[in-house]
Amino acid sequence: MERIFTNMRIPAKGFHPDWSSYIYNYGRDEVRSFLISNALFWLDVFHADGLRVDAVASMLYLDYSRKEGEWIPNEHGGNENLEAISFLKEFNEVVYGAYPDAITIAEESTAWSGVSKPTYLGGLGFGQKWMMGWMHDTLSYFKLDPVHRKYHQDEITFSIIYAFTENFMLPLSHDEVVHGKGSLLGRMPGDEWRKFSNLRLMYAYMFTHPGTKLLFMGGEFGQSAEWNHDGSLDWHLLDYGPHRGVLTLIKDLNQLYKIEPALYEFPFDNRGFEWVDYSDRENSVIVFMRKGENKEDSLIVICNFTPEARPLYRVGVPFRGTWKEIFNSDNLKYSGSGVLNQGVLNTTPVKYHGKDYSVSITLPPLACTVLKLQEEKSEFDLE
Repeated sequence: MERIFTNMRIPAKGFHPDWSSYIYNYGRDEVRSFLISNALFWLDVFHADGLRVDAVASMLYLDYSRKEGEWIPNEHGGNENLEAISFLKEFNEVVYGAYPDAITIAEESTAWSGVSKPTYLGGLGFGQKWMMGWMHDTLSYFKLDPVHRKYHQDEITFSIIYAFTENFMLPLSHDEVVHGKGSLLGRMPGDEWRKFSNLRLMYAYMFTHPGTKLLFMGGEFGQSAEWNHDGSLDWHLLDYGPHRGVLTLIKDLNQLYKIEPALYEFPFDNRGFEWVDYSDRENSVIVFMRKGENKEDSLIVICNFTPEARPLYRVGVPFRGTWKEIFNSDNLKYSGSGVLNQGVLNTTPVKYHGKDYSVSITLPPLACTVLKLQEEKSEFDLE
């Protein structure tokens, strides 16, 4: 169907004004078959682990990027593209039916309900949804000079309010390092030391935040230039200590994520997360707990978003006993400044943060530290 707009024939449904491209007719069986067969081809022939569907919002809404009068309502008078919704549900059902170990991911930027819920519960059936809000808020926060961060504490804590409404993936993707945006490292404020410290802190915060993780090529060693699809990554940067430090950090974060149940058992469930303190705006510090099935697997995560080390910082903990710092992004092996909490941390019966016990630690500058209750030596040890 078409309508006349300012003496031009603009398709009201089959043309995308943002990208000057045509839109598939999702109501035609042969089109649906072609698209789903294409998806299965990548899983079958190339053994892809999963499929990400770009710009899902542009498929769901008939009025996406269109002004009033430039779109035609559906048969019920709404702005939903009923054929596209039906197609997405079928796509996910077929993919998961044929490849149950694969994953489908929706880049969906609106508050559409049930993107990652099963189709039999009325959802679109995707396995996960990109957490676009987390990405935007986090990068916006980290661009700030640390002296101003105390006025923007809500930006770094807001994601938890909606973190469990979908099966979210935290994306730092190609979209964040193209079209003049520069590199992730280049977005960090300050001199070289602060840039790398901020980047390591952001990655540690990401890996300890609920949800699965996505990191784009070059991010794992702190590439300093914007990604160029016509050239190689800047592997030569690994000749320099700070870049090798970022790579070592990512290796250790992956290992930490793999062996600590509190980080992976409840990625999409509020049973896996608890705030300890989100209100220390003056010091730009947040403290939270990640939890697993076994309560003694709990981790205490402390993020200090300023370049000031903070000695004798008291943190409430849920269990009496001996705690140990099992990860610290300021470690010398990451090219940090080496402000560590070595040895064991014994609890005292001082109530703090609503807990019956607490420990006193030194917060490293621009860094994230992770504590774990020690009955025995932890599998993951920063030493």
